[in-house]
Amino acid sequence: MSFFEALEPEFGSFVMGNAPVKQLATGFDWTEGPVWFGDANCLLFSDIPNNRILRWTPGVGISTYRQPSNYANGHTRDRQGRLVSCEHGARRVTRTELDGSITVIADQYKGKRLNSPNDVVVKSDGTIWFSDPHYGIMTNYEGFKGAQELPCNVYRVDPANGVIEAVATDFNCPNGLAFSPDESRLYIADTGRMFGADAQHIRVFHSDSAGKLSGGKTFHVIQLGCADGFRLDTQGNVWSSAADGVHCINPDGVLLGKILVPELVSNVCFGGRAKHQLFITATTSLYAVTLNREGAVLP
Repeated sequence: MSFFEALEPEFGSFVMGNAPVKQLATGFDWTEGPVWFGDANCLLFSDIPNNRILRWTPGVGISTYRQPSNYANGHTRDRQGRLVSCEHGARRVTRTELDGSITVIADQYKGKRLNSPNDVVVKSDGTIWFSDPHYGIMTNYEGFKGAQELPCNVYRVDPANGVIEAVATDFNCPNGLAFSPDESRLYIADTGRMFGADAQHIRVFHSDSAGKLSGGKTFHVIQLGCADGFRLDTQGNVWSSAADGVHCINPDGVLLGKILVPELVSNVCFGGRAKHQLFITATTSLYAVTLNREGAVLP
């Protein structure tokens, strides 16, 4: 059985034929938001409909990290190693402090409630960037059905003063987002409005040192499924979710190859001993594969 499909020759050096795609755990409803904690040797990820954040530990398996989780979706770590989470149910972005207490980073913009924060990244300057589509308030499956008060934007939060700014406002529904290793590019997925037929693609923006975005052209269109979540390796290749697995896309937008997964993939992150393992959340299961690539600085 082949776990990989190479579309360009260089993809063959990114993967290893004797490194299988392993199912680490299964039996969930909709997995999302993987984030690696190297200092604790574990992976956290969300099982959104079951309102919990789970922990996978090598040699141990699955345990519950937090339940209820306010229907948490995407996660990352900040530069101090703290967990930053997007919560559908509470319509907010939070930070779990090192003592376990929770700080609200953002729950409104210009006096109106956020929709359902989805994915989040932290830049090297400490600013927190997150997408706010409406998926979590459209039904009761991944949160609580409720009124949409704001457009579906991407926001930037300066933790020094708490100021929240809408930095990308021309999306139908922004979803996954990630910076290039040098932070000069910000990739943002638009997965379209729920129950609609909007275009689905990854766009790329130039990001300057002051946090301003420009450009926004279409970078890549996933042909099977959509780019729900993605992360980058140290060479700037984008590893994106898709309906048939994980697609590897080079910085020019060329599809290099695929990691084939038997379930619809939602998101990925790098982790493991040398950040050379790709952890994959896919519908009801958690998978992992060892690559000949390393993840960029943050998960």
